[in-house]
Amino acid sequence: MLKMIRLAAVAAALLVALAAASQVARAQGQPAAPTAAPAPAAAPAPAAAPARATEVVENPYGLEALWKGGDIVARITLGILVVMSMGSWYVIITKVYEQTKMGAQARAAERAFWKAPSVRQGTEGLKSGSPFRFIAESGLEASGTHTGLLGNVDLNTWISMSIQRAIDNVNSRTQDGLAFLATVGSTAPFVGLFGTVWGIYHALTAIGIAGQASIDKVAGPVGEALIMTALGLAVAVPAVLGYNWLIRRNKVAMDQVRSFAADLHAVLLSAPKAPATAAARG
Repeated sequence: MLKMIRLAAVAAALLVALAAASQVARAQGQPAAPTAAPAPAAAPAPAAAPARATEVVENPYGLEALWKGGDIVARITLGILVVMSMGSWYVIITKVYEQTKMGAQARAAERAFWKAPSVRQGTEGLKSGSPFRFIAESGLEASGTHTGLLGNVDLNTWISMSIQRAIDNVNSRTQDGLAFLATVGSTAPFVGLFGTVWGIYHALTAIGIAGQASIDKVAGPVGEALIMTALGLAVAVPAVLGYNWLIRRNKVAMDQVRSFAADLHAVLLSAPKAPATAAARG
């Protein structure tokens, strides 16, 4: 009897286990019930891109800072360099214009003067203010005033002296301003060097007051010194180059003047002396 009860209990346990296993298998075989998908969250509005602000950083060691922070000595030195630079460029520009104009006058004299029937008519055909007209008028005046005490001087010598004086006068006018360029070219580096020495002096003073050689104490004065050096060179180099260039152009122009004067001298000596004699008698 007891054995029958045990068998019945085992059978019941097996039935319960089989039922549970079948339910589990059925649950695994069926697809899972779809769960409600959560509502999609609203996409955040794109944030406006911040405007890229351009940061302007003032240079504490530039020319403006040099002028504002420099003392009276630094400002005077800077002003001298500026005046030198402006004067140099003014001389260079004006001399180039004058030399170009002189070249055009030389070409005009070559075309028209020697084709005139007389020296006087050829002279009147030249433009007023032309160095070639000035030389021609000097030659005519010399040939017309060869009287009195001057008549004791040989005509060739007298005309040669008069024309040479006119050439020297023209040459002197072509040299105007070149002395300033030479002065600037030779002194501007030393003016800049003075500014450099003055800036180094301020740097040493700042170190002595602060008691330490930190970069923020010496950067300003050293930057001031370097700027002065650069300005001195920037003023001197164009002046030297312009001086040499203008000297070369003057040489070419004066060669044309001397050639014209030599030809004029020969023409005046070969001209008939009757007009001069009549003028002397009158």
